[in-house]
Amino acid sequence: MEELVLKYAEKLIRAGLAESSGPHRPLVGGIDDTLVWNRRSAEQDRFEQVFSGLNINSLVCLRPVQPYAGLLRYLCSQALSSNGPIQPKDCETRTFLHDLPVIDRFDPDRIVSTLKRRKSVIILEEDPTGPSVSPAIIAPGTVSPEQGFVTVSSVCFAGFIKFFTDYLAHLKLKTVSTREHEVFDSITGYIRPLPENLPAFNRAPFKKESDVYDAVIEAGLKTVAYDLVDSYFGNVSCCWKDTLYISQTASSLDELSGCIDPVPLDHSTSAGLTASSELSAHLKTIEITGNSAILHGHPKFSVILSMDCDPVEKADCPFSDRCHTHCPKTRYIEQTPIVPGEVGTGPTGLCHTLPRALSRSDSAIVYGHGLFTTGKHDFHDAFKSMLDVETRCRKNYFDQVAGLRSGGQASRA
Repeated sequence: MEELVLKYAEKLIRAGLAESSGPHRPLVGGIDDTLVWNRRSAEQDRFEQVFSGLNINSLVCLRPVQPYAGLLRYLCSQALSSNGPIQPKDCETRTFLHDLPVIDRFDPDRIVSTLKRRKSVIILEEDPTGPSVSPAIIAPGTVSPEQGFVTVSSVCFAGFIKFFTDYLAHLKLKTVSTREHEVFDSITGYIRPLPENLPAFNRAPFKKESDVYDAVIEAGLKTVAYDLVDSYFGNVSCCWKDTLYISQTASSLDELSGCIDPVPLDHSTSAGLTASSELSAHLKTIEITGNSAILHGHPKFSVILSMDCDPVEKADCPFSDRCHTHCPKTRYIEQTPIVPGEVGTGPTGLCHTLPRALSRSDSAIVYGHGLFTTGKHDFHDAFKSMLDVETRCRKNYFDQVAGLRSGGQASRA
């Protein structure tokens, strides 16, 4: 357990969510024979009370760095003033978090009460000596600290998507507050730039099965390293000799060794039982496109722009509360289509919408969910497409903001 608490504290730092020193150092604790922490903290006594009140074996507390610190502080203050949770509309929140509860003080009983019904709680506690420190995101694990790591990472992602989605919509409605402008201006300089250089990849043709495994592992690692996915969400697959090699459900993209399932295209084995929940969409895409490689990540501005809809039109749309599954509009970011669809094989599953979109383009964004790209033989082109689409989406977003703030007409591409 000591190795695990150190490992996930370090992963939060590498992800750009925390710092290795100062007030933004992550705090991770876990129970083996005894309760161990990655570092000493004045908050440990209160967290020990939280351990006593919940059936858990680990806990993560993150006070995130910018830009997450500023945007979450703003969202938390808005939630507290309305006596409700933060309610992002992205796919991860809908399926994994539901909403983001907020409390205003470090009270172990309130923390326990909240964590009995939700995966996380955010504490916005005023600092009497000056400006507020970062909100504290707290998430438990019942099996390993990995669960808390995933949850706090997802909270940061969901908060980021909500703030920047709302800001653009409020600009269009001319309802942005002075404070919202101030927060936007104070945090945008902290957004990590995308790397400009495309990394090298193992290239096809692959001579043996181990080469395919290596290619999938490499693609997962580089997707995480380039900040094109949050926590571990996303999936990777490569078809070779009538078998689809796909990352397992709930596997970490930067730790895919031993977590890749070989699924025969003729369904002759049950290997797909532990595969990604989006296996059906991958299989259908391979079938109708003839491509071999599929990469799925959650680049932030691709997700944000997938949710960018004219707010006036949306108010009158009969599907406004079901955009992610029933949006009837044909929308694009340049040549990249945006489609509805939810995880799984139900009537509104993305297995029905995504493969058709990828038959016409090498990239497609699923509403509020993430970006899928394909490569004919290997991951080089799929990764290039993902980086290119996210770069264009970032530019499109900030071009819209600049146009709206200057009083001009913003182009949505």
